[in-house]
Amino acid sequence: MRLYRHDRDFMVRVRGLELMSSRETGSEEMLAEFALARLADTTHAHVMVGGLGMGFTLARVLGLVGADAVAEVVELVPEIIEWNRRWLGDLNGHPLRDERVVVVEGDVRDRIRSSKAAYDAILLDVDNGPEGLVRKSNDHLYSKEGLKAAAAALRPGGILAVWSISNEQWFTDRIRSTGFEVTEERVRARRRKGPKRTIWLATPTAR
Repeated sequence: MRLYRHDRDFMVRVRGLELMSSRETGSEEMLAEFALARLADTTHAHVMVGGLGMGFTLARVLGLVGADAVAEVVELVPEIIEWNRRWLGDLNGHPLRDERVVVVEGDVRDRIRSSKAAYDAILLDVDNGPEGLVRKSNDHLYSKEGLKAAAAALRPGGILAVWSISNEQWFTDRIRSTGFEVTEERVRARRRKGPKRTIWLATPTAR
């Protein structure tokens, strides 16, 4: 994983593939917007952001929740955290400096599995879609077992939101078959232009 800079733009690549870019951040912000719009109350919300990325999802969460909320960001790669603190924070108001933020350096899969009724929202943007890219073991996040673990980690009325570079019908079907009500939002990478992205919004129906 490497960080590149050209003028004011940043890009992270994994094995030569573009994982994220500061030129296309609208869909990452909308991941937070769509998810938190589904919550009855965001004043005291406990939100997990799975995958720090360049911090745009986290920054948008902070702009939508109350002063007593908690935004827990779980990031596996220590370099991503360091890059946000040293260089990327200037892009979005240095969200890691916000006192509502808890940074967990570790595997989001393990964090979800060890949590029971802990979160009002879980926002996942750790790969380019519902398949392990950064780490093959991330496949578990998108398996039926992983989705059931996410449901158990949510509080009643909670929401699971998953970002993807592409639209995968098989994943929609899997979410639904695991006991969620699910909708898809097709958005533009730069809000009004750019390639289309998919955000799945899933609410557990079975407890």
